[in-house]
Amino acid sequence: MTKTRKPLQKYRRVVIKIGSALLVDRATGLKKAWLDAMCADIAALRARGVDVLVVSSGAIALGRTVLKLPPGALKLEESQAAAAVGQIALARAWSESLSADAIVAGQVLLTLGDTEERRRYLNARATINQLLKLGAVPIINENDTVATTEIRYGDNDRLAARVATMVGADLLVLLSDIDGLYTAPPHLDPNARFLDVIAEITPEIEAMAGGAASELSRGGMRTKIDAGKIATTAGCAMIIASGKPNHPLAAIEDGARSSWFAPSGSPVTARKTWIAGQLLPAGTLSIDAGAEEALRSGKSLLPAGVREVKGTFSRGDTIAILGASGREIARGLAGYDADEARQIAGKKSAEIAAILGYAGRAAMVHRDDLVMTGKRADEKDGRRDEVHA
Repeated sequence: MTKTRKPLQKYRRVVIKIGSALLVDRATGLKKAWLDAMCADIAALRARGVDVLVVSSGAIALGRTVLKLPPGALKLEESQAAAAVGQIALARAWSESLSADAIVAGQVLLTLGDTEERRRYLNARATINQLLKLGAVPIINENDTVATTEIRYGDNDRLAARVATMVGADLLVLLSDIDGLYTAPPHLDPNARFLDVIAEITPEIEAMAGGAASELSRGGMRTKIDAGKIATTAGCAMIIASGKPNHPLAAIEDGARSSWFAPSGSPVTARKTWIAGQLLPAGTLSIDAGAEEALRSGKSLLPAGVREVKGTFSRGDTIAILGASGREIARGLAGYDADEARQIAGKKSAEIAAILGYAGRAAMVHRDDLVMTGKRADEKDGRRDEVHA
């Protein structure tokens, strides 16, 4: 797969994430002129044969304006109430603006469980794909009316990446109040250097991420890099660009500053894409250097290489695998419940039957259920770290 950037209209399917501050003014509410210009850009892409999906923030920000809630942090029940009011206003705004170009909008509200649980993930994918097949533009957001602090995305950057991988998009565009990735937060470091092309998300790139930028936004550069890891692993390119000007997509096409993240040259399968994109692993396995090398060469994770088991998980749950450095290097589906995993950790596979009382699987995580998600800090850019089935 090419590492060369190409025009938006050359992509087949594009997911566009729009931050709250772009859509909603804290004092006056919806920025209708901006939204109308955005919808004109979407219509122009569709006219060139590009499928377009929108992940739109703004429900809580719009709802709190309608309800005249005071500035500052909201209680959970206040956020949920604001979302309930804001979702209606937001959906209506998108529908009206897109209808100017005879485009039908379809609202899709997702919870974390809709993408973390395999069956619900497939159901959501089928619904979104059917909307696209019928010529509608899906307008997607987290269902903040029922989401809780503990069980939620909390930002639409990662939600957009999950949606992009779910529908097989080849480009994810994150529009916010920053025009791309810098080596350091530019408002804090005048010597921060702008990065226009990121060939691969390395530990050094991850270290450049900062925090959230405004009260209207729950995301920041950290969540955008997380989104990039999810998207690029699945073979989807990503762009971070400023959404402040009217017609932001046209601005990108005209050469406005933005950061482009190259897609993986060896994207994982659809099933492994789902595993890699899990946001809430049920537990972790810490492994030794020998086991890490085995995983990087395409082998399964055997109990002998596991040094520590944390969390409460069942067989089939997604777990994170930490390398010898303590950094996450992979994710996979557990071959054993957590209690059994603790009993056989560090043991040879031949000892499993004697320890557990039955002949279990030889692997703690089988290579068919495992995908590499991180590189060693000293790995060169050219080396692939995916585990193939």
